[in-house]
Amino acid sequence: MAGGKPAGVTMESMKTWLVLVIACGMASGADLTVGSATAASGRKATGFIQVPAGVDAAANIPVIVVNGAKPGPTLALVAGSHGTEYASILALQKLAQSADPGELSGALIVVPLVNLASFAQKVPHLNPVDGKNMNRFFPGKPDGTQTERAAWAIAKQVVEKCDYLIDLHGGDLDEDLRQYAYWANTGKAALDAASRAMVLAFGLDHIIIQDYRTPLAAGATMNLTRFALSLGKASVTAEAGHAGMSSAEDLDALIEGCRNVMRHLKMLPGKAAPVEHPLWFGRVSILASEQDGVFYPLAAPESYVKHGMRIGYVTDYFGNRVWDAVAPISGVILYIGAVPSMKKGDTVAHIGEVAEAPM
Repeated sequence: MAGGKPAGVTMESMKTWLVLVIACGMASGADLTVGSATAASGRKATGFIQVPAGVDAAANIPVIVVNGAKPGPTLALVAGSHGTEYASILALQKLAQSADPGELSGALIVVPLVNLASFAQKVPHLNPVDGKNMNRFFPGKPDGTQTERAAWAIAKQVVEKCDYLIDLHGGDLDEDLRQYAYWANTGKAALDAASRAMVLAFGLDHIIIQDYRTPLAAGATMNLTRFALSLGKASVTAEAGHAGMSSAEDLDALIEGCRNVMRHLKMLPGKAAPVEHPLWFGRVSILASEQDGVFYPLAAPESYVKHGMRIGYVTDYFGNRVWDAVAPISGVILYIGAVPSMKKGDTVAHIGEVAEAPM
């Protein structure tokens, strides 16, 4: 308003309003640019986070920016670091398509598919360009291999520009998985409380506790959420989908989970009711195969197993049993091998040990 402040508005209230706008991470009316996508307030834009060629090929990672018409925080939603975890990729594609900037307070940075080569070539777990896990090399390097350069670009373009982050995953081609989420204990009370509220709002009733209280060695790389947490950004991981399948139930769990977190953060209207009485897991034991051969599961995800119980076996290629897969702890099967193909050292199952809820 030209010529001064409106009647009835004190200088103190104006200062409070400005502080709130700044704390929200973006002001209404400001453009938001991520990679080649620039969205004005109340608009949606698509583009690419460009990863220049280096020791190997370049990549263009798709990104959608949804810039709300009202001020609020910036939430990053990332999927597809493992390009055959299809449920998470499709969930973010659908969420971005349906997101309405007119009803949004704040902004969304949506990265639905990080690992394009894995997706195109149907290669699980790794980036086939350099053979690396794209969720293990943050904060990346601008002069490294493609995985490291992509991590660097996402760190700069996505993580540094957001206030909160959700990393979505799901059952890869060889993983029969039940839905679960991760919450990290960093030892920083305010950060841990914020991410705990996010994971409860997301709504999955199995939650794995990650212990991030011990600092990593200098120069060590890490996963996406640990990197975001190291910058003080509250972050969680959620997984749904199994054996490369994308059921409506799994898609809904991921889409509605993200929307519930947005409601919790006051980015969308409505109230997010946190999940009640989830199962918390304080330790996850990984059982690896000791033989090459053909795998036969004897238990399913969500099964409660006792220490020493046989949960599957491996035969040679003539059908002769050569190894029994025995539970190393008592707990709940979070995922188990979904295909007969098995190599020595491959993961057979993840078994979670039930723990007390963190305070």
